Amino acid sequence: MRARIIYNPTSGREAIKREMLAILHTYELAGYETSAFATTPEPMSAAKEAKRAAIAGFDLIVAAGGDGTINEVVNGLAPLPKRPMMAVIPAGTTNDYARALKLPRDEPLEAAKIIFQRETIKMDIGKIDQAGMSKYFMNIAALGTISEVTYAVPSLMKSLYGYLAYLVKGTELITRIKPVNAKVTYDTGEYSGKISMIFLALTNSVGGFETIVPDAKLDDGKFTLLIIKESNLAQILQIVAQMLNGGKHVDNQQMIYKKTNKVEIIPLDQDQLKVNLDGEYGGDAPMVFTDLQQHIEFVANRSGMQEAATISDTTKEKFVADVEKLDVK
Repeated sequence: MRARIIYNPTSGREAIKREMLAILHTYELAGYETSAFATTPEPMSAAKEAKRAAIAGFDLIVAAGGDGTINEVVNGLAPLPKRPMMAVIPAGTTNDYARALKLPRDEPLEAAKIIFQRETIKMDIGKIDQAGMSKYFMNIAALGTISEVTYAVPSLMKSLYGYLAYLVKGTELITRIKPVNAKVTYDTGEYSGKISMIFLALTNSVGGFETIVPDAKLDDGKFTLLIIKESNLAQILQIVAQMLNGGKHVDNQQMIYKKTNKVEIIPLDQDQLKVNLDGEYGGDAPMVFTDLQQHIEFVANRSGMQEAATISDTTKEKFVADVEKLDVK
């Protein structure tokens, strides 16, 4: 068996680069003849190498880096009729996908050693079709208010809590909150009107919050669709506080919460609706989203998948307390 490690040499303060010999040795011990490829500044460098390695017959593709690197590797493999198994070695800032797979997020070598557990899961992958072109994502698509601000505060968006705390304190970015008129069609219905935010989630790990999508299944062929109707800042923050407080947001009147295999999003009134895919800019709607059920098999810590959310109770309590002081009318 052969494995190809595709790694971002600049991720995680170069931790992957420093431990590469030990990581290579780990996969060799697991029975894989292993080689490595360092990504370059060339656009979609990781995706191109993943596609090449898969076509060349490699059995395992290891994506080592942040969520952006993993997303690229997924985009290289997802269109192929025969897709090798994937493993993830996290080395980014939030490492949402590694959190969903219950991998160690701060120790690259320990994440590599999960291969010895011989546990895998076939994960759903999101597909986007737009103007005859397709792209893929593995965790979340976000459209609207919050994703717009992502590009203005990229470092803060690496931590969703950091970003939300920034909003609670009140900044000039509050003036950027502008609902968009759009039509959203899903399996069991549609919604047309002003929208502040749309989430399409494949896992329950979004910016470190595991209660945004409390009932997410990783392999059921269904997105969790969250639509936040036109809301002011305080209402949005109240919804987020409910997310942290046991997932109570699913019953909020300002929200639509649905399970669906396919979603079409069409902006109305010429409004621009930017799409954030796995934390990076992914183009503008209109788009059609499809959940490809159990599309790629991943090495995972299945025995750890029932662990509780990892955001600290004190962080949640402080955020909820801050929001409760706001006027949500």
